[in-house]
Amino acid sequence: MMIEITSINQNQMKKLLLLTAAVIATLSTLQAQGIKFGVKLGANLNKVTGQSFKDGYDLGYHIGAFSEIGLTKKFGIQPEVLFNQVNTKRASGFNEIYSQNNMNPSNIDLKYLSIPVLLKYNVSPFLSLNLGPQFGILIDDNENLLDNGKAAFKGGDLSAVAGATINISSFRIYGRYNIGLNNLNDIDNKEQWKSQQVQLGLGLSF
Repeated sequence: MMIEITSINQNQMKKLLLLTAAVIATLSTLQAQGIKFGVKLGANLNKVTGQSFKDGYDLGYHIGAFSEIGLTKKFGIQPEVLFNQVNTKRASGFNEIYSQNNMNPSNIDLKYLSIPVLLKYNVSPFLSLNLGPQFGILIDDNENLLDNGKAAFKGGDLSAVAGATINISSFRIYGRYNIGLNNLNDIDNKEQWKSQQVQLGLGLSF
């Protein structure tokens, strides 16, 4: 009986070693081809333009993963997947425009699954610039913003992204500005709501 258990453990060990070797070989091949993966997190300073919202930026956060795909020595592509929290505050002008006088929260918390696909330009080994589009999928919103329960914000937000990254070995220190290109108002056409966001964060590549 002890022999059978030992045999099973040895087989499992062999499979584990083979799987580990395959993963290492795959990652080594990807790195040899100029592809790196990483994780990142940081702070958001969010703003929604329009008379219905208070002027100024509110604090949120983002967390996610990215890859760096080298095309040439100077240029590459950097796709990402981020969980993005967007906070803003309703202004008194909201009541004037939409005639909603009670049960409307002043603090609005939106959560997006954001997918930026950025062009990366390496100014030097220590500094790179990023530019490209970002599509955000709204996964949580204030559905009770209106008394009738209708969702106030559209389900998608297309943004233009521009920023810079400082590269120190495997560490990334970055700053970005995201500006919304489409109207987020899903109530009516009385007012244009567009997002603005400043992102500051840290990343680690593998």
